[in-house]
Amino acid sequence: MQVERENLDGLIVNQLPDGSRIFTDAKNETVYALNAAAGAAWDACRRPITVAGIAEEMRRNYDPHVTDELAQEAVTQLREKNLVTTSEELPSPTRRRLIAGLSAAAIPLVVSLTIADQRAHAALAGSTKPCATAVPCK
Repeated sequence: MQVERENLDGLIVNQLPDGSRIFTDAKNETVYALNAAAGAAWDACRRPITVAGIAEEMRRNYDPHVTDELAQEAVTQLREKNLVTTSEELPSPTRRRLIAGLSAAAIPLVVSLTIADQRAHAALAGSTKPCATAVPCK
């Protein structure tokens, strides 16, 4: 099975000092946050690669304790957010197997939030203010 990055023209990628990433997709008005483990998997997908190859890259560049199950979980999450494509469906590792293989490596985490979601959360939290400018508020 091959894994490769989705064609995401216009994606702005910011790498943070801890290895995590923030992606901004202005076209879809979405912000993605990847922790360091997911960021390492993303880096490994710069060319078509297998899950075993991603695990090897993650061991070399992120944490020597990364398992194939951990790499597969990262790919699953990246795929769910349409950041990578796979040539076939990925089997889900059992939670027990994933946690058993963790040792020192962190579970990959990929989250996203659209601008509309962000506005809705801000409104619910009461953190929006009435617009006081001459330009119409959106």
